[in-house]
Amino acid sequence: VFNLNYIDSIQLYDELLCHMKKLNNFIFNIQTRDFRCKTKINLSSNEDIQRSFIERGIYQQIASYIHNSSKIESKCHIYSLPYQFEYLLEINNCFPGDMFHTVRYLVVIDQYPFEHKFFQFISRGLPFLEILHIRNNKPQKDKQYSSTELITFHHLKLLNLKLAYVDYVEQFLLNKVTYLPHLFNLYIKYESLIMITNNFTIDTTYFNFSRVKDLDLDQSFLHSENFHQYFPLL
Repeated sequence: VFNLNYIDSIQLYDELLCHMKKLNNFIFNIQTRDFRCKTKINLSSNEDIQRSFIERGIYQQIASYIHNSSKIESKCHIYSLPYQFEYLLEINNCFPGDMFHTVRYLVVIDQYPFEHKFFQFISRGLPFLEILHIRNNKPQKDKQYSSTELITFHHLKLLNLKLAYVDYVEQFLLNKVTYLPHLFNLYIKYESLIMITNNFTIDTTYFNFSRVKDLDLDQSFLHSENFHQYFPLL
């Protein structure tokens, strides 16, 4: 939206729920993206939004957070708890987390880097995640590759790194950092693949490639002699 406030419980009730008299339960997941042009408006704070739901007193437990991605753009995300959707789209470093047992599909995006602890946080809170898209072109500042805690995504089947800086490629494809026992589909830039394998010369046992059946690259290339040692199922 342009030059409008975030959606809160007042708007939800006045513009939607008051017209649904027979509604017994309202489960929601709403993101409001605000673009501030020349007009100056006073946007609600996260505390304002939380208070609007508490004062209305007709909603279940909710969670919310606000992310200011730039001087002219910000986003507010509100959702009912417990979270009951399979999709969780465009979360960022401001995401407060919780247990999201229903989520199978996740997109993470931010103008600020995702650090190692963020992915630890995600792996614990979304234990049944199957599809992950990472969109971030900022290098990590705190890689923690020597961390004693191995990040594990037990059910992750598809990983899309085409819009990710090479640090996130290392984060997820080096098995000393992240363990992906069921990674079948990998979407990645050819340049990133060449960088992390040093043109397919590093020991193949260092990577989460052994179960990959579908490799989607951003360009065609001639397979090196060692290529199939990295991807034996292709």
